[in-house]
Amino acid sequence: MQYRIKRAFQQLLVLLILTLSCLSLPLLANEGDLTNHNVAQKEISQLAGADFWRQVRQGQEGYTTSRSPEHGVLISTPGEMWFVLKEKWMSPAGAVAIFGSIVMVVMAYWLMGPIMLSQPRTGRKLKRWSRLDRALHWSMAFTFLTLAFSGLMLVYGKHFLKPYIPTDWWGMVIYSAKQYHNYVGPLFFVLLIFMLLKWWRKSLFNKVDFQWFLKLGGMAGKHKGTHPSAGFSNGGEKAIYWLLIVFGSFAAISGLILDFPIFGQTRRDMELSNLIHMFSALILICGFIFHIYIGLFGMEGALEGMVTGKVDETWAKEHHDLWYEEVKARGEIEAADHQVPKIQESHDDPRQ
Repeated sequence: MQYRIKRAFQQLLVLLILTLSCLSLPLLANEGDLTNHNVAQKEISQLAGADFWRQVRQGQEGYTTSRSPEHGVLISTPGEMWFVLKEKWMSPAGAVAIFGSIVMVVMAYWLMGPIMLSQPRTGRKLKRWSRLDRALHWSMAFTFLTLAFSGLMLVYGKHFLKPYIPTDWWGMVIYSAKQYHNYVGPLFFVLLIFMLLKWWRKSLFNKVDFQWFLKLGGMAGKHKGTHPSAGFSNGGEKAIYWLLIVFGSFAAISGLILDFPIFGQTRRDMELSNLIHMFSALILICGFIFHIYIGLFGMEGALEGMVTGKVDETWAKEHHDLWYEEVKARGEIEAADHQVPKIQESHDDPRQ
């Protein structure tokens, strides 16, 4: 009888201990979140030895059955330099450059104003861009701007957006930006190749372009208000074109290396590609801030050509006079849709 009572008491005690243990698991898990990391580190250090983990932190290579590059290195110490360059130097410098470019175009608009036509429009049109030209331009513009926005979100979103929105929203935004950037990035490279093949001949510099640069395009200084000679493309347009081709190529190639890390790239390759990608993209963004300013606000009639494909005779004569003479010689100036009224001079005595 005493044995049965004792046995029942032991079973009850075990059941009670198990019940309390189950009830306390959530509390222990919550408290463990604060200490598990430190405990795990101490246990691993005790098992593997402090000397082992000192070597790991120093980036020494161990042994692994993997055949991929650098898989024997758990901690890449040179990566700390990449982190410092990216987070402490390039990211702040890029933000200053972008906001500085925006401030410069705003100041240019306020202080110098837009470049207006010196003479009235004639209404006669010159065909400047084909449908293919415009489709290529606007496809590149949309791709570049959306890639720039998603890239800036990846770099600066954690500073300007993450603190002000719910965590779930932030996760959705940053995931969408990353996926868009990764999948649309190769399309930018394809469009860049098409632009190189389509317009490189029209974008070669010549002596007229250097004269255009010396006169600052007639936009500032003592030459403000003048119209330096230019062919189909002036010096500024050619500079923007080659800026896109050169730095766009750097951004595209480095982006492909980051996008497809399956061809034996090492960590150093990825880090260098990341820095080149950031630098090239920031140069392009700053350059195209000025390009967008000229097209939208800085020059009368500049946007019309890329929207309709045609420009007014006065605009062509003032900004691309050499090209205008070529088109005029071929007799390709279209007649005006309506007759531009002319002011008749009167020699009558106003007193009569």
